[in-house]
Amino acid sequence: MTNIRVIAINPGSTSTKIAVYQNAEAIFLKTIRHSTDELAPFKRVTDQFQFRKEIILQQIVEADIDMENIRAVMGRGGLLKPMESGVYEVNEAMIHDLRHRTFREHASNLGGLIAHDLALGLPDAKAYVADPIVVDELDVVARIAGHPLFQRISIFHALNQKAIARDFAKSVQRKYEDLNLIVAHMGGGITVGAHQRGRVIDVNQGLDGEGPFSPERSGTLPVGELITTCFEGRFSEQEIRKMVMGEGGLVAYLGTNNASDVEKMVEAGDKNARLIYEAMAYQVSKYIGEMFTVLKGNVDAILITGGIAYDKLFVSWIQERVYRLAPVHIFPGEDEMRALAMNGLMVIRGEITPKVYV
Repeated sequence: MTNIRVIAINPGSTSTKIAVYQNAEAIFLKTIRHSTDELAPFKRVTDQFQFRKEIILQQIVEADIDMENIRAVMGRGGLLKPMESGVYEVNEAMIHDLRHRTFREHASNLGGLIAHDLALGLPDAKAYVADPIVVDELDVVARIAGHPLFQRISIFHALNQKAIARDFAKSVQRKYEDLNLIVAHMGGGITVGAHQRGRVIDVNQGLDGEGPFSPERSGTLPVGELITTCFEGRFSEQEIRKMVMGEGGLVAYLGTNNASDVEKMVEAGDKNARLIYEAMAYQVSKYIGEMFTVLKGNVDAILITGGIAYDKLFVSWIQERVYRLAPVHIFPGEDEMRALAMNGLMVIRGEITPKVYV
C-alpha cells in the first residue's frame, strides 16, 4: 500500500476544514467558512450534518480527488464520554452519543458523524476519531475541586497538544512516553497541560474557560463576584455563559477575538491593549508554573503552540517568566489536520491499534 490516502475532517463553529493526505503528504487542503445566515436555520449543531457533509463532498468532487485509495476517514472527536488518549473507530455507541448524549453543543461532534457516513460510501475505508477533546488522563488528586458537589474534568486541545509533544520527542530522539513536558496551546481558547511520560495528568478545562483568559474566554474568574453577578438579576444564564465562553477575554476587553489585531494595537502604541495582552501572557505563565509543580519540578521542556505562538512579543512575555523552569520551545500554529491524518496512517500501517468506544 504505497499510495495510502486519508481524509481528515475538522468541523469548527463557523468553518469546516478538509484535507486529503497521500502517505504523509497533503494533496488537498480546504477551509470552508460558514456565515451566520447559513447556519441560522439549524437549531442544534448536529442538525448541520447533511449541510456540512454535502459541502465536503462537493469540494472533493471539484478538486477531482481520486477516492480509490482512501483507507481512513478521520473526524475531529467531539464531546463524548471521558476516554484515554488514542484512535477510536467510529461505532454505533459513538454515533449514538454524538447525536443524543453530548452534554454540550460543539461543532466537533459532527466530525465522527460525517467521517462515518463518508466511509460507508468507500469500499476499503473505515472511520476514526483521534485524541478527542475529552481525553481524560487526570491523576485522581487532580480531580478534587474543593467541594464534593464538584469535580474537575478534562476537556482540552488534546489532539494538538499530543501531536506537538510527539513531534518534539522525535526531534530530540526520545520517546514521548519517556518525557515530562508542559504544553501550552494558545488559540481561541488556551489550555496548559502537564504531560508525564505520555499522560496528561493535569490540565485546565478549556471549554468552560477555566485557566488563563483567552481571546474568547474569561478564564478563572473571582468566584464571589461571579456568584453575585449570577444572582443579581442583570443577566440570564445564557448571557452569563456567553460572558464566560465566547464573549470573554480579549473580546470583552478589546472588542476582538483576533490576537493579530491586538498585536497591531500594541504596535500602534495602545497602552490599554498592551496591558490586557500582557495580562493574558502573565496568566499563561502562571499556569505553566502550576504544571511545573504538578510535575514536581521534573520537566524536560516547555512547549508553546497554537496560533498566538506566532506573536514573538507575546511569546517573549511568557519566556521571560518561565525560562528558568525548563528549556522553552516554540511550535507556532496548530496542524490538527496533519495530526488527524498521521493517526490514520499509523492505524492503516499497523503501528497502533484502534481502541473501542463503549
